[in-house]
Amino acid sequence: MDYRDWEMLKVLYSQKNLTKAARLLFITQPALTIRLKHMQEELGVKIVTRESRGVHFTPQGEYLVHCADEALAQYKKIKEHVRNMSNIEGNKVAGTLKLGVSNFFANYELPYILKLFKKQYPHVEFKVITGWSKDVTQFIHNKDVHIGFVRGDYSGRGLKKHLLFEETISIASKEAIDIVDLPNLSRIDFRGDYLLKSLIDNWWAENYTQPPFISIEVDQVDTCKEMVINGLGYGILASRILKDIEELYKIDLTDQKGNPILRRTWMYYHKESLEWNVVKAFVNFIETLESQREVP
Repeated sequence: MDYRDWEMLKVLYSQKNLTKAARLLFITQPALTIRLKHMQEELGVKIVTRESRGVHFTPQGEYLVHCADEALAQYKKIKEHVRNMSNIEGNKVAGTLKLGVSNFFANYELPYILKLFKKQYPHVEFKVITGWSKDVTQFIHNKDVHIGFVRGDYSGRGLKKHLLFEETISIASKEAIDIVDLPNLSRIDFRGDYLLKSLIDNWWAENYTQPPFISIEVDQVDTCKEMVINGLGYGILASRILKDIEELYKIDLTDQKGNPILRRTWMYYHKESLEWNVVKAFVNFIETLESQREVP
């Protein structure tokens, strides 16, 4: 059996009708019937029986259908692995690059990066999974993705990592405010990852004895930013969110020694993944891009 047989079984099982299945598979019904016959002869079992209303899968047929997803996934994995390890047309890399990306990075950084990379390597395809940074860290540990972009200092044990950038965390307000008065001022709070929340909560505990006055809670950082811009309260946001917004009053958070509190963004990957041409090309591309950004 080859991968087309597994696809055929899945479609036929979903349709329970030879004519409909053949149409979806872009083959004729006789061709589908002949292929079924060959499969049954090869395996020495009956896979389906024909009935007046369509086809009925035997217990052996049911088992094969349940195996189809696993077989197709394994075939796809092998195909991608071979393509990713190989060069085509000299120095042009091809294959599917799987990226796990934090929500912020996906919205603000990734499109520009992929645009530049695609110009250099047009044969590469992308599969992007977004989520909270803690989830992306798990994706890369489980090898569900080749490369992860994570905001915050999550555990990267056993992984190679590259620091992309550091950013400050700032109090932002439409009007000038005195940091001493912060507990009495309206705060726009948003649902962020727990490391960012911990940084902010620890800073607050070191500087105030009373909790913040949270007047509005939202689930997206962009919503928080827009509410701050419209003067509905202050927000505590990472500086890259506030980039190029000149109309806001900003105060960077600092520790007890006066040092800025920083949030880091990392690129994570497994060292053995560099055996894949497409992964190696992307890692080198990112490192080169970041070094160019650092040049004055």
